[in-house]
Amino acid sequence: MSARRPSGRCIRAARRAALFVALLALLLGFTALAPPGLAQSGKKLPTGQSQIELSFAPLVRQAAPAVVNIYTRKVVRTVFRSPFLSDPFFRRFFGENSPFGRPSERIQNSLGSGVLVSGEGLVVTNHHVIEGADEIIVALADRREFAAELVLSDEKTDLAVLRIKHEGPGDKESFPYLEFHDSDQLEVGDLVLAIGNPFGVGQTVTSGIVSALARTRVGVADFGFFIQTDAAINPGNSGGALIGLDGRLVGINTAIFSKSGGSIGIGFAIPANMVRVVVEGASRGGKLVRPWLGASGQPVSAEIAEARGLDRPGGVLINEVHPQGPAAVAGLRIGDIVLAVNGQAVNDPAGLDFRIATRPLGGSARLSVRRQGQRELLDLEVALLKAPEKPPRNVTRLTAASPLAGVAIGNLSPAFAEELGLDSSRRGVIVLEVPRGSPASRLRFRPGDVLVRINGQDIGRVTDVAAALQGSKQQWRFVLKRNDQMLSIEVRG
Repeated sequence: MSARRPSGRCIRAARRAALFVALLALLLGFTALAPPGLAQSGKKLPTGQSQIELSFAPLVRQAAPAVVNIYTRKVVRTVFRSPFLSDPFFRRFFGENSPFGRPSERIQNSLGSGVLVSGEGLVVTNHHVIEGADEIIVALADRREFAAELVLSDEKTDLAVLRIKHEGPGDKESFPYLEFHDSDQLEVGDLVLAIGNPFGVGQTVTSGIVSALARTRVGVADFGFFIQTDAAINPGNSGGALIGLDGRLVGINTAIFSKSGGSIGIGFAIPANMVRVVVEGASRGGKLVRPWLGASGQPVSAEIAEARGLDRPGGVLINEVHPQGPAAVAGLRIGDIVLAVNGQAVNDPAGLDFRIATRPLGGSARLSVRRQGQRELLDLEVALLKAPEKPPRNVTRLTAASPLAGVAIGNLSPAFAEELGLDSSRRGVIVLEVPRGSPASRLRFRPGDVLVRINGQDIGRVTDVAAALQGSKQQWRFVLKRNDQMLSIEVRG
């Protein structure tokens, strides 16, 4: 009896079976040899073919209806000014209604993404998606479109909250929405999905992992503390959802690092814990109030760590404390190093600001502090209060005959400084507006300058400026602070 040779199909089937057995053995062996940290995290590797063949499809079906497209329209006014208009002959010939200087209008459209975070129709997106928009349209995944109104827009976090408009009181419906995930529980390596509308092609889902956490040098927002992911994010994804494998929102996609404008696998999302704070502010009537620490500092570099006897760089070296601020009341001093807030490590001032800003008002935060000369860490309990407006801002436009005529100034308080995007510990009198063509503009005064002295007189309040400008003078000497530099301006009459 002659033996039959196995067919090619049988050989290929046998090889596939052998390959699967080898892969399964490898996975089982890897799981057995996995380090203890993997087992402690509660996260498991796939152990069989059925798990290897798992799909994200059920998760996408659950989350995608809550991710929307956002279309905005705004009227852009431009004025074409011919160089001939400065010629007296042409101005006399054409008059003031010359077509060369008439403003023109055009409609500018833009698109982005957003996420429904409540059944009543609250939508979170990026501030830069809707900035300056005259009309906002929200398009759901089922292609229905609704007009939306802006409830809150916060440039510091680059977040905005919209509310879908209903036609009438009887037309209200419950929209699909995503719940918030505790973004502090994320770990590098966690699987995530990004859902949005890249390039306007329609809703798109990409997958990746959390590549890094606590990215603070992105330069997108003042409260920069981002989740980094390699899930593909492209223009149009801004404001879209980054979700975890539990289907909850872990972040709002907001920026990419790219030299070409397309995704190269480095995208950034605003953590859900910050998004939740902004949404809660919108729910309280559109007013966002953050806790005030009353202290600021700088990152602890390798040189500072060596000088202070630390085993590694990390934390925030405090170099300014507001005397009436919550940090001062809690006992924080200049020279202290804040290492953690409520057990969460901080490595730079942006991380410290984020940890304080995401805590609720009226509560408290525990600062872990290293104080020079002491071996043990100090735990300081800081009350979370809103920044006070003391002294009152007293915005004043100067009218006295002086080089500052026409300039608007105001008293800096912690609340006013935060409103202007400045360090809340800044004090003094700030220049708010310098009219074009005024003596101050020719002398290069700028909004944001802080007046320190006028003709040798110290300036602490707006009333001090008014007193220093009284009377006719032949010579003026101004000392001001611009950013971190002291400048002197002298004027002779």
